[in-house]
Amino acid sequence: MNITWALMMMALGSVGVQNNQHDADVAIALRTAMNPPIVAQHSSNPDAVTPSQNATGEISSPTSTANAIYKDPQPDAPKVKGIYVTAYSAGGSRMEQLLALLDKTELNSMVIDIKDDTGYITYKTDNVELQQLGHPQSFIGDINKLMERLKKHDVYPIARIVVFKDSILAKKKPGLSFVNADGSVWTNKGGDSFVNPYNEDVWKYNVDIAKEAAKLGFKEIQFDYVRFPEGFEKRADSLKYTKSNRPRVEIIADFVKYAQAELEPLGVRVSVDIFGYAASVPAAEGIGQDFVKISKNVDVISPMIYPSHYSTGWFDVKDPDKNPYATIKGSMVDTHKKLDPLGSYKPIIRPWIQDFTASWLGSGHYVKYGKQQVEDQIRALKDENVEEYLLWNANNRYTSGVDYEK
Repeated sequence: MNITWALMMMALGSVGVQNNQHDADVAIALRTAMNPPIVAQHSSNPDAVTPSQNATGEISSPTSTANAIYKDPQPDAPKVKGIYVTAYSAGGSRMEQLLALLDKTELNSMVIDIKDDTGYITYKTDNVELQQLGHPQSFIGDINKLMERLKKHDVYPIARIVVFKDSILAKKKPGLSFVNADGSVWTNKGGDSFVNPYNEDVWKYNVDIAKEAAKLGFKEIQFDYVRFPEGFEKRADSLKYTKSNRPRVEIIADFVKYAQAELEPLGVRVSVDIFGYAASVPAAEGIGQDFVKISKNVDVISPMIYPSHYSTGWFDVKDPDKNPYATIKGSMVDTHKKLDPLGSYKPIIRPWIQDFTASWLGSGHYVKYGKQQVEDQIRALKDENVEEYLLWNANNRYTSGVDYEK
């Protein structure tokens, strides 16, 4: 496999992408990739990184994990088996069906949009600064009532916050975004804008939302789109934005360190969504994602390992979408290899798995996902000693009758 293609695939989207443009882009990339996968390159010492500036600009060396002991901020948390829930579902009638699903099965957690893919804060907040920078909506009509409802049903609540993909903030504050030569805010092919990961005001804004979510009762903060825009390396020199000479992978890793340090006093876990490919290829320098650098500073890492997003040849599988067991197993083998050197600082591995049908792959290259395909993925995780997982379906319509203990 061409490494450029592999890294491009890592940059195509993220867990929350729900539009047809993303599906089309993925389909094109998958159809044009016909070579076997490259072999992951593993460092013998992933902690041996160069000193970097902290959030205040001071030079500091990374903390050694050799003699440190990791302390879980949620030691009583269950083995999480969860589902994705949009703010619309959380605040609407579908929530009744989703709660019933958890009540009747081994599922026990919901990942709920608190700041969504557009940048909307999905509930009304009294925080003046968040009101000024964001655009709070009442998708979730009464956030406190929702939290009481989750507690009543014994749901482990996770707040999903989309970080650097944020059209709302980019339009409100172009100086926090990427600007074209004509002064307009840059947008990607889907019409979405990103805000600048170099800018610490952006860091603080997102972490302030996370702090409010923690105070509302969420046990974990899951950050998504923790990266630069797709293909950023091709436009890094043509756009106007605040920047430094430091590598993008260090900037992204430093945001994660900052978020964890700020949230630690509140006793919540910090998790990050990352491309499944990241475990099988070297760091994606262009978008700033390094699997190990991010993983060593979170409590939970959630690689998106949907079989539909792997192309012909990955893990010796002709059509990965049609063989979910082999695809998931292969991705977890690579994930363990990448993260085992972190020792006690190896985070909980809690992948996103597929509960949707990838018809965009074309006839003969996909199957309709149902009970067997979901259970095959869970079985593959279990065979690789991964006990936690999250189910993704953009419309929150999950397969019935699944044995989640498979």
